[in-house]
Amino acid sequence: MPELPEVETSRRGISPHINNQNITNITLRHHQLRWPIPSNLLNLLKDKKLLNVDRRAKYLLLRFENGTLLIHLGMSGSLRICQLNEPAQKHDHVDFQFQKCLLRYTDPRRFGAILWLGLTPEESPLLNTLGPEPLSDEFTAKMLYRLGKNRKIPVKQFIMDQKVVTGVGNIYATEALFHAGISPIRTANNISLKRYQQLVDAIKKILDEAIKQGGTTLKDFVGGDGKPGYFQQTLYVYGKTGELCPTCKQPLTSVKLAARNSVYCHHCQH
Repeated sequence: MPELPEVETSRRGISPHINNQNITNITLRHHQLRWPIPSNLLNLLKDKKLLNVDRRAKYLLLRFENGTLLIHLGMSGSLRICQLNEPAQKHDHVDFQFQKCLLRYTDPRRFGAILWLGLTPEESPLLNTLGPEPLSDEFTAKMLYRLGKNRKIPVKQFIMDQKVVTGVGNIYATEALFHAGISPIRTANNISLKRYQQLVDAIKKILDEAIKQGGTTLKDFVGGDGKPGYFQQTLYVYGKTGELCPTCKQPLTSVKLAARNSVYCHHCQH
């Protein structure tokens, strides 16, 4: 699933091509994603100017003159910029035609979403319970310590709770906990403020580096320019069960947490 860095990479990739352009047409080749695509989307957006492309958690928010369009990439979705006459492929479900290019939505599994939120997007149930952005000043060790002191769940599950902090998915939670030296199975209420500071620093650093490198290449992910990300080349522990820890050279182990495999070093992380 595209995580925060992949979504941010997509946002940065598409924005320069479509900002301040008007929608001239919308082609829907498949009307059902995770939820139905609004049937009146063309009526809502035809000849409307795109003011900006924002991101909230893993959602892209296209701000038009008359409201906001939400796009979620789901498990396998991607957005890319195409020439106006570029033929569609099998899983290219939606084209947003602008004056100079197409914004094409591709999603083999169709678990993504395209929804109209109108003029009050912050009231959407998809957005109104989200925690702070992990790269913002609101995301602090003191906040995590305060929220975690009464939570007896594994810390990895805690930081992946979108009500606690947005956009920290499985890949980056795994990597950040390794860099912070914290075991993913340690409970959230059993971590000191000092160690939460190490974790916050690691999360911010890992996400920032991933964004700079274009996200993580996993399965179908490509950025807005159609190119894959490269952060996977620098993953330390994610997906490496049984390999040697890059720090202590002991075998990495894994544990199942909330139906997700969590790889860690039992020697370096405690």
